[in-house]
Amino acid sequence: MNAAVIEIASFGALAFAAVLFLVQATSGEIGLRLGLRQARNDQAPREGVGVIVGGMLGLLAFVLALTLSHSSARFQERRTGVLAEANAIGTAWLRAQAIGGPRGLEIARLLEDYTRQRIAFVAADRAAEGIAAINARTATMQGEMWGHATAISRERPDAVAAGLLAALNETFDLATSERLAFSLGIPPVLFWLLSAMSTLTIGSLGYQLGMRNQRLRLMSLVLVAMWTAILTLVFDLGAPRLGGIRVGTAAYEWTLQGFQGGVTIPPAPAR
Repeated sequence: MNAAVIEIASFGALAFAAVLFLVQATSGEIGLRLGLRQARNDQAPREGVGVIVGGMLGLLAFVLALTLSHSSARFQERRTGVLAEANAIGTAWLRAQAIGGPRGLEIARLLEDYTRQRIAFVAADRAAEGIAAINARTATMQGEMWGHATAISRERPDAVAAGLLAALNETFDLATSERLAFSLGIPPVLFWLLSAMSTLTIGSLGYQLGMRNQRLRLMSLVLVAMWTAILTLVFDLGAPRLGGIRVGTAAYEWTLQGFQGGVTIPPAPAR
């Protein structure tokens, strides 16, 4: 979505829905008046209008299904990525605790702060400066943790150190994947195609009612309101940082709760 749409949507889903409703209601009213004017002409063709409107409705349903599928896939990708990253952070923390020592414990401490940064990233609104600052801090912490892990692997080049490196590498890779997932929304072409087709179809329905001399304004407004609600939800689902449908941070918070207990090494069992 371009800057104009983002500017409207930044005021909230209700503001976006209000603008969409007004545009489509205006289109329906214009179509109704044109149909009423055309109906006064006894020679005006009426039979083919319903066929054309039916075809437009079918195409609109196809584009809506395509947009809904895209939005749902992007939302599911973000949600799955959050869970995978939280699990990877927890694994890296456990391996750092298992290694112990000053560097291992420092990596574990950094991972706790790192988790809070990931919570801030997922929960952030569409503010370019804030997100950029979070990404910068995340990169700095990744470099610091990798430096400690590198020193550990040089001091003890064994499978335990290699496991820590693998866990950290997966954690960092998933952070990059999440950054990409949260930068993708509904393609502008698909957004404008659905919006334009919706507006034209509502106008065509109004034209068809006018041709039949049926002034169903109240029912038409109900239809427009229902359609506006559907479009708003679809667009909200596809927008990673706009609207009310957002990916939660519960997985990260559960990971932080697991850190609070620390790692307790029990005494060796008696034989």
